Amino acid sequence: MKRVETLKKIAFEKKGFDGFLITNEANMLYFAGFPGATCLLFPRNGENTLYVYGVNYEQAKAEGKGFSIEFVKRDENLAAKVAAQIKDYGIKKLAFDSLTIENYRGLVKFLRGKAKLKPQAKLVWELRKVKDAEEIELMRKAGELTCEGMRAAYEYIRPGIREYEAAAEIEYAMRKKGSWGTAFETILASGVRSAYPHGGCTDREIREGDLVVVDIGASYRYYRSDMTRTLVAGKPSEKQKRLYEIVKTAQQKAVQAIKSKAKAKDIDTTARKVIEEAGYGDYFVHSLGHGVGLEVHEPPTLGQQSKDRLAVGNVVTIEPGIYLVGFGGIRIEDTVLVKECGSEKFTDGFYTLEAGK
Repeated sequence: MKRVETLKKIAFEKKGFDGFLITNEANMLYFAGFPGATCLLFPRNGENTLYVYGVNYEQAKAEGKGFSIEFVKRDENLAAKVAAQIKDYGIKKLAFDSLTIENYRGLVKFLRGKAKLKPQAKLVWELRKVKDAEEIELMRKAGELTCEGMRAAYEYIRPGIREYEAAAEIEYAMRKKGSWGTAFETILASGVRSAYPHGGCTDREIREGDLVVVDIGASYRYYRSDMTRTLVAGKPSEKQKRLYEIVKTAQQKAVQAIKSKAKAKDIDTTARKVIEEAGYGDYFVHSLGHGVGLEVHEPPTLGQQSKDRLAVGNVVTIEPGIYLVGFGGIRIEDTVLVKECGSEKFTDGFYTLEAGK
């Protein structure tokens, strides 16, 4: 409930709202600790209310602590129900994180001018992007489980197996150690497909000498991790080894540059400069990284257009890459906690092109 009270203090005392409606799934999970709600209503005066359809009602009563649980019938108009509660609580200025056009119009219709609505997603993100001690422990665990998956990748990937077979072994290894699921769809792209940053996972058979980009993440108690390694099925060529060392150096220097109050843009520049000076700047085709938490892509963003500054408690990815169409791609990524004077990797190890190492 501390997170709820912090949001209410910011929204009500500092911003002048007297109600806050949460509809984003991850935001509801963040505040209520329960994944199956429909929406949350925080009034200045009144009970915090969790709206739940019947299919999740009993679970909400068991897991949604600190909230009034409001049962929503399947044939009820949710906007009308929430609007009635807003009026009962005397809410005149309502903040919300996100609403579909349909739900926004429904609320406006049923409120009949009794309350003004204003989007305030940024207030929630300001809380979510700085992880508290509990979140950090869960993400540390997610990182450990992800490393177990990467261990399986290095043990299993070899010429003659298909991408989906390797992905299955990786996901099984994470599950067996305690993962609640994957943080995102596993990417296991081999050969020329490794040059596609989001190459997915197909039935392609891995061949001798292929570069294989393995981008995986475990989920633990809803928190996620993100890790990428690149390896070769067989013996690496000199060009593959040279490109790998460039990306590895870029990643190392970027991680070393992380600290509280650093400009996110500058961390991107640190890695990008290494790749540009090696002559491959045009082949680093994405930003350096992004925040991670309940979702795999969150603020802050580490890129050339970013206005963010890093803060203690941010958890971000550092993932430089070089992608040569027709040849293959190399990416190295870790999930990293920002500390006052440095960082901590939640994912680590396996910095080699050679499988079995």
